[in-house]
Amino acid sequence: MSVRSPRIEFAVGAFLLLALASLLVLAIASTNGKWGFGGDSYALKARFTTIGALRPNAPVKIGGVAVGQVAQIELDPKTFESKVTLAINSQYKDLPADTSAGIFTSGLLGESYIGLTPGGDPEPLKPGDEIFLTQPAVDLIQLVGKYMFSGGGAQGGDKKDAAAPATNDVPAYLQGDAAPTQDESKK
Repeated sequence: MSVRSPRIEFAVGAFLLLALASLLVLAIASTNGKWGFGGDSYALKARFTTIGALRPNAPVKIGGVAVGQVAQIELDPKTFESKVTLAINSQYKDLPADTSAGIFTSGLLGESYIGLTPGGDPEPLKPGDEIFLTQPAVDLIQLVGKYMFSGGGAQGGDKKDAAAPATNDVPAYLQGDAAPTQDESKK
């Protein structure tokens, strides 16, 4: 029979306690420190035509500071707009009624979040109110694709810019038609 060393038993027990403590910290971090009781927030609603990569539990920020999170995303069957419900921390209960909301991305390829910009209305938003001033998400891939495949604007000799002035007071080279001549450059 083998005799167990008390040092090994102590080391194994300490390792198990450390592993359980790590799992507890991970569980608290994944729930943002909330255990589902949620009485410290109120709901606001906003409608967006495009939400991009916005997901539930995405942060809601004012000036870069998290003040809440996205609680729910639904599609309105009549208008086909995305209805987003925001859970705002109750300590920020006095947001002005003319607050605007936009969907932004942290960095070039970061997570999407909702940015709120408070207005100057003395009347605050009440729980359940809707934010009417909204800005949809910008799809970066679609924007780059439009730029790449649009031809980069009017290029070539036969294309004219519709907004260019048609007066004779403007030299031709400023209108994009030709290089300056010696007579025009001496004026």
